[in-house]
Amino acid sequence: MWTKGGPPGRLRLVKREKGGFWIGFCAVFFYPMGWLAGRVHYEGKQYLPPTGGAIVVANHISHLDPVVTGLMVHRARRVPRFLAKDSLWRKPVLGTIMRGTGQIPVHRDTADAQQSLRTGIAELQRGKVVVIYPEGTITRDPAGWPMEARTGVARMALATDVPVIPCAHWGTRDVYDGYNKKFRPLPRKDITVRFGPPIDLSEYRGKPVDGELLREVTDMIMTRVRDLVAEVRGEPAPAEFFRRSAS
Repeated sequence: MWTKGGPPGRLRLVKREKGGFWIGFCAVFFYPMGWLAGRVHYEGKQYLPPTGGAIVVANHISHLDPVVTGLMVHRARRVPRFLAKDSLWRKPVLGTIMRGTGQIPVHRDTADAQQSLRTGIAELQRGKVVVIYPEGTITRDPAGWPMEARTGVARMALATDVPVIPCAHWGTRDVYDGYNKKFRPLPRKDITVRFGPPIDLSEYRGKPVDGELLREVTDMIMTRVRDLVAEVRGEPAPAEFFRRSAS
């Protein structure tokens, strides 16, 4: 990837972030999968910084989302670290891949639940890219809009001073709808993955971190994500976030 830098009018080549054997293994496997999933349009990768920590915050509509998000980050010459449910680490082969690629397990509703956030913050401080789906699961909104999100994304963003990049997916649910058990790869469909400009959190930094602040920052971040989804869909976003039922 070429970026501005060096002598005036010159471009410099930014080296790809090293990922090791398992990242290379996944690239060989997932690039063809991304092609088979549909006609994927990757937009806005220039918003992901070529070096240093960054949080990619995305909506979640299909189990295919991590594939195309990961490819988007990799196409920007970075290595994605996903926060993902810890049950994936207990699956044969997949667990080995998750460990080998440095992914971050999320232990929901346990004493270790906060450990995933601490690990994510540590990775950001090491200059890594962390991808998070703040809704915690695939949206239950029948129309596919983002649900009300968990506040972990705000904790990570306020604990570090790294760019927060909104990401929108659209089209993946047309290929694979996990809730309704529908897999429809043909005819090939259009899928869009779009990054937006970094979200400015400067007005929130330095304030005492409490539940009210975390909720406000989370909603502000997810509003940017929702607006980006609206741009991709070409239709107005709803005024409020969908709320999942207590059950």
